[in-house]
Amino acid sequence: MSIAKTYIERPDYLKRLAPFMGKPVIKVLVGQRRVGKSFLLYQIMDTLKKEGVPEERIVYINKELHDFEEIRNERDLIAYVDRRCRRGKSLRYVLIDEIQDVAEFEKALKSLLASGGTDIYCTGSNARMLSGELSTGLGGRYVEMVVHALSYPEFLRFHRLESSAKSLEAYIRLGGLPFLIHLPLEEPTVYDYLRNIYGAILFKDVIRRHNIRNPAFLERLVLFLADNTGSLVSAKKISDFLKSQKIKISPNVVLDYLSFLAQAFFVHQVRRSDISGKKIFEIGEKFYFEDLGLRHALVGFRQTDIQKIIENLVFMHMKIAGFDVTVGKTNGGEIDFICKRRDEKIYVQTAYLLTDQKTRDREFGSLLNIKDQYPKFVVSMDPMAGGDIQGVRHLPLIDFLQKAW
Repeated sequence: MSIAKTYIERPDYLKRLAPFMGKPVIKVLVGQRRVGKSFLLYQIMDTLKKEGVPEERIVYINKELHDFEEIRNERDLIAYVDRRCRRGKSLRYVLIDEIQDVAEFEKALKSLLASGGTDIYCTGSNARMLSGELSTGLGGRYVEMVVHALSYPEFLRFHRLESSAKSLEAYIRLGGLPFLIHLPLEEPTVYDYLRNIYGAILFKDVIRRHNIRNPAFLERLVLFLADNTGSLVSAKKISDFLKSQKIKISPNVVLDYLSFLAQAFFVHQVRRSDISGKKIFEIGEKFYFEDLGLRHALVGFRQTDIQKIIENLVFMHMKIAGFDVTVGKTNGGEIDFICKRRDEKIYVQTAYLLTDQKTRDREFGSLLNIKDQYPKFVVSMDPMAGGDIQGVRHLPLIDFLQKAW
């Protein structure tokens, strides 16, 4: 079958993969469904061809296509690869899309890697399954890269837009799933598409994967997260939610459901740490959506949620940049985000509008109380944002989302 595809390149991901290409480690691309993992495989294949790899040395498998239905388990996978391209003096390249749909796939990958002569790339939509089963079977012989929905700069490039208040509003309301380039940027059309994606994520990556017995409650839980985006979720809050729904499910089961949604990359679970980032607090965490368009498709875009939405945008911007992000806890309250990447650290506080001095004092004061010299930002939608107070910079959201770290 032909695997020629047209796509818009995402060079940042390929740049991060480049040091591992051709090396005896398995390259694993993980992320929520429909964020563009398949098209990164096409980009990798085209890169290999440009470097002189013959097409017959490249094996592509997509488990979402009927063409590959015969590949059900690890024996089928190895047999198919060997049939399509036998080992030789030159490397063969195997690229497998949605590998979690192959039973005991880790045994096949271990065998292919151990026998040598095969460079392996695969994608998956479940964090726990891939990292757990690969680490068990392969130790340190794989690298994992999370693929995200489009950042704001990518959204502009994909849709051929200039940065403006109107473009930012479209990104905020509709989200960053790459397929939107094929649709008019109008809420009814986009939200119809996104609700179908939401259904596929819930059924394939959560309900079927984890044998969920109460899918109706799972959907109510998603709506709960949409209403509580960026709010601390605790056992008490969960218990209150269960009472309000007149549902008898233990908080522990609810916590399991939350972790399943996070494993599917539908939401991100963010823990709290002390200001040094060394101590993690076990009680209370926040949840943010991988793609705000999916959230809005379920509950609508509500202006009253704008503070939550800004937090979600800033959180995802830092995640896409490769930072580990926690919620900062101080004696006097909280810092929205502590972002760490290797020896870098950045503090970020978010607000909708700094309308009065009391609000300014609150948002800047939390950061001014931190005495280290790491960069500190207050991000808001104030049209005249700018400047700094004692080293704490005030940036408009539209500028922060275009900042390269």
